[in-house]
Amino acid sequence: TQHITGTMSVLGPGIVHSLMFHRQGGDNEGFAKRAIESLLKKLKEKREELDSLITAVTTNGLHPSKCVTIQRTLDGRLQVAGRKGFPHVIYARLWRWPDLHKNELKHVTFCQFAFDLKYDSVCVNPYHYERVASSSTRLQLSILYDIMTNIPSTAAVVCHCSVVSILSMFVCLFVCLFLQPPAGSPRRSQGHSTTALPRIYNQCPSTPVPTLSNCLLFQNFSNFKIAVLLKMSHFKENCFWGSICYFELDVQVGEMFQVQSSCAVVTMDGCVDPSGGDRLCLGQLSNVHRTSSSHRARLHVGRGVQLESRGDGDVWMRCLSDHALFVQSWYLDREAGRAPGDGVHKIHPGAYVKVFDLRQCHRQMQQQATAVVGAIPGSGSVGGIAPAGVCSSADVGADDLRRLCIVRLSFVKGWGSDNPRQSIKDTPCWLEVHLHRALRLLDQVLHQTTSTPRPPLVGRF
Repeated sequence: TQHITGTMSVLGPGIVHSLMFHRQGGDNEGFAKRAIESLLKKLKEKREELDSLITAVTTNGLHPSKCVTIQRTLDGRLQVAGRKGFPHVIYARLWRWPDLHKNELKHVTFCQFAFDLKYDSVCVNPYHYERVASSSTRLQLSILYDIMTNIPSTAAVVCHCSVVSILSMFVCLFVCLFLQPPAGSPRRSQGHSTTALPRIYNQCPSTPVPTLSNCLLFQNFSNFKIAVLLKMSHFKENCFWGSICYFELDVQVGEMFQVQSSCAVVTMDGCVDPSGGDRLCLGQLSNVHRTSSSHRARLHVGRGVQLESRGDGDVWMRCLSDHALFVQSWYLDREAGRAPGDGVHKIHPGAYVKVFDLRQCHRQMQQQATAVVGAIPGSGSVGGIAPAGVCSSADVGADDLRRLCIVRLSFVKGWGSDNPRQSIKDTPCWLEVHLHRALRLLDQVLHQTTSTPRPPLVGRF
């Protein structure tokens, strides 16, 4: 036991760094690191389970792995960084599905300590669980499938004008006219940049989406049904353009707020309306550990701030508050001629400024991704795990690339090198905005850059 603990103390930071590289970006970086450190601490005397965790995460579940267990708590929930949640959901969000809800997981048949089995130990191996559709999604798919399976198979039957054929025609028209862009139509873009953005989802090449003509004639019917389901899956994945987390000092308060793609403009203010939609009201969020400085700052949030998604994914910010906002934005850093991540920009009341440019972000991803891949630990590292500073030589890491896709802003109080508050985590109340379109592009860039599979980072103790 003493040998294992000593080895963990040496390789622990390297393991944390490697596991952080594979996280999906749903939770903020601080919470993810605390969650990983908490899990490693619980596994420090379970050598085989630790190896199983590292194998599962670093190979994306391609290699079989055993259960990774922790002790079940009295209420079944795990507390990490002041937040409580079901342990298997926390780690499934961390490494597989960042937008996962707690009622969407089902354990695989070979998992011996699944959460639902109610044993004293709980398996948190993210690849021992499968994501299932929620009840509302299953109902929608069921209704659509019922309609599709009753569509007449030939155009000759359409002339009977039955209710089913009329419904099927409307389904075809809707999919072809509204969900599928017309052939040859150019993508909408703004500005003078000619950089082409890649598609952020893939369609199955063997199942082409049918055109309007063959929908009306009900040709290639089997492929059409598959295409409809692919489209529904695509829209489910891309129905949010951003996620917003609210913090007081270094503590996240409340749940992550998802901004729907149908809401181009979202407002964050100091009011108390809990309905959500296109508005996040910070006044209705409670925090039992709230400090006096956070309480005072919240009094001055007022009408807050608006974020607007424009064009292909650019983001503009409008300060509605009577007090200035302080923003961390790599786009504004570049415009000001400063090093990325080096500046804090003051946005005055009434100002309307651009804080994120998707094309510029995409170019920076491509330029830096090679450095990240080159710094990934290989066969020369101890046990396949590099030390925590592995990316320092390339001066960039996976988390640096993720920061390209994030905008941070604080209310009332700023921070910086010439400020008593050195970090945004020292400010009384602030927001972190994750931009989904950029994160999907980053995922695609990393997949394209990594031409060879990485060996599993399994430590040898």
